[in-house]
Amino acid sequence: MLVLAAEMLCGGFSVWLTDPARVQAWREWRLITHALLPGAWLLFSLSFARGNAALFLSQWRSVCLGAFAVPVVLVAAFHDELFAAAEFDIGATWLMRLGWPGVATYAIVLVCSVLILANLERTFRASLGTMRWRIKFMLVGVGLLFVVRIFTASQALIYRVVDPGIEEVNAVATIVAAGVFIRYFFRTSQFENDVYPSQSLLEGSVIVAFAGVYLLIVGILALVIANLGGGGAFALSAFLLLVGLVFLAILLQSDRVRLYVRQTVSRHFERPVYDYRTIWRKFAEGTASCVEQPDLCRALVTLSGEVFQSLSVSLFLAPDQGNTLTLAASTSLSGAKAAQCAPTEAETADVTSHFEKYPGPVEIISVVEPWAAALQRWQPNEFANGGNLFCAPLVRQGKLVGLMMIGDRVKGIAYPTQDLDVLRCIAEDAAASLLNLQLSRRLSQARELEAFQTMAAFFVHDLKNAASTLNLMLKNLPVHFNDPAFREDALRGIGKTVEHINRLVGRLSQLRHTMEIQTSPCDLNELVANVVRGMDAALGAAVVAETAVLPRVALDQEQIRKVIINLLLNAAEAAAHKAKIRIATSQSDGWVVLTVVDNGCGMSQEFIQRSLFRPFQTTKKTGLGIGMFQSKMIVEAHGGRILVASVPGEGTTFEVHLPKK
Repeated sequence: MLVLAAEMLCGGFSVWLTDPARVQAWREWRLITHALLPGAWLLFSLSFARGNAALFLSQWRSVCLGAFAVPVVLVAAFHDELFAAAEFDIGATWLMRLGWPGVATYAIVLVCSVLILANLERTFRASLGTMRWRIKFMLVGVGLLFVVRIFTASQALIYRVVDPGIEEVNAVATIVAAGVFIRYFFRTSQFENDVYPSQSLLEGSVIVAFAGVYLLIVGILALVIANLGGGGAFALSAFLLLVGLVFLAILLQSDRVRLYVRQTVSRHFERPVYDYRTIWRKFAEGTASCVEQPDLCRALVTLSGEVFQSLSVSLFLAPDQGNTLTLAASTSLSGAKAAQCAPTEAETADVTSHFEKYPGPVEIISVVEPWAAALQRWQPNEFANGGNLFCAPLVRQGKLVGLMMIGDRVKGIAYPTQDLDVLRCIAEDAAASLLNLQLSRRLSQARELEAFQTMAAFFVHDLKNAASTLNLMLKNLPVHFNDPAFREDALRGIGKTVEHINRLVGRLSQLRHTMEIQTSPCDLNELVANVVRGMDAALGAAVVAETAVLPRVALDQEQIRKVIINLLLNAAEAAAHKAKIRIATSQSDGWVVLTVVDNGCGMSQEFIQRSLFRPFQTTKKTGLGIGMFQSKMIVEAHGGRILVASVPGEGTTFEVHLPKK
């Protein structure tokens, strides 16, 4: 916007002055500032509201560099050739004839304007619900600005002249766009707008097609007017055509207009609101390629929002571990707001109990029950007249798989019976898809474990062969014992190699389908104290132990010792030299709980869900990635579970729950 202001200032001086030399000087300054526009706004179009902006910036690196460098080089290197001549027209204004560097600069601005609009169109298409509502005015303002730029740049290229009248059009468009930007800043309540546009190329873009049609029409009009011998009315007629196309594009993008069209067709032609074949085909095509749970959840909320014209759709899933539902995808909740609305354990218990008894969609605004109040807190309305809030349970085989919540409908329109029937079918299909995905993931993990075991068997075999070779070397050592150099090198190499091989063999040989444990009554506090005492010097970190009074529980002491060692080593390595580790014991609802807290680098939720407890998945440069896998197997063999809570950059908390009996 500062570059635009500087350009408008230089353009204003060039319009007001009457001396051709001074007019040309200010036009040159105006063209210099004009050369900075393509790169700056192209960067904006690639980064505004995008959660994956870094990916697009890396992919468009060369284009952005060219958009910055080429126009600047043109106006700097060929400064004297930007304008070929100055002419005084009948309106008492100076018309500056463009030289080839000026023509090339305007051509680059034209191409970059099309790319900017196409990128903003991609962002608008990828946004849904309240996200689209937040960013719409910003996109309209920038779109208006660069639609006019396409018009003025094409006029300059066609006539090879800079007309002051065209500069006035640019100024008016900038002022109007600034007003739309102000409306955006007053409308949006936050700036955390994360949209994830497709990585596909710009093929199929409405902006690209529009730009091609527009340039074709303008070229034809220019030829017709040139042949007729008049050009006074061309700018006005072309501008009116341009404004009409802009308003038509905005009208076609309106959610309310699309809803009116759908209702009108349904009312006057006596047809159902929904074409069920189209809906199920869309759902089948949209979810068939989703092989990961996050992708499937995002596709479900996206498709549901499109079907119901709802601005707020959220999907909560029953957890694999823990007792609280978790937000899997949403078109309205993100970041800090989602954390504030996160379900609690007590709320989850109430909601689960209700929907496992009554598995059907329900309107929750008018219900005065604890479970309904919890749902209203999880999915707050963005708009006062957003309409009803419905919740559809995802139930499979009598068990709650998740919840789909839909609210904030366009214009606050209610959900009739036909909508609820469709919502019920979507919920049943979503529950089946999620269950199938979970079963497929388990099957994949079983096959992965089988392949891992096969690999481990060969690995162990090869290592044993190496150990046998080294043992033979040890047997031959007495023959050359009198050679001091041989004796020293051989003993040192053999000792280190055998120790390393035996350690690897010992760790890999423990990875089996099932683990056999031998339990006996054990004092967990005493076991923790012994481990901490033995590792205190090796850890190089401050370890604070906090123990509570615990009953003796049946444990395999050697196996649980390995779990404690793994957790302490991970905590120390995560925080490196500044490690502060707290290890504590407690009791909770029939469980004995061991807690290890560190202040290390933390882990992302994606890594915890997909990789933490899988073999050969590690963030350590020297790790095998089997420590946490082994720990999980040991704890589950005892009938327990491991819970993990982590914040990147702040630390991690592991909770090992072991049954008292």
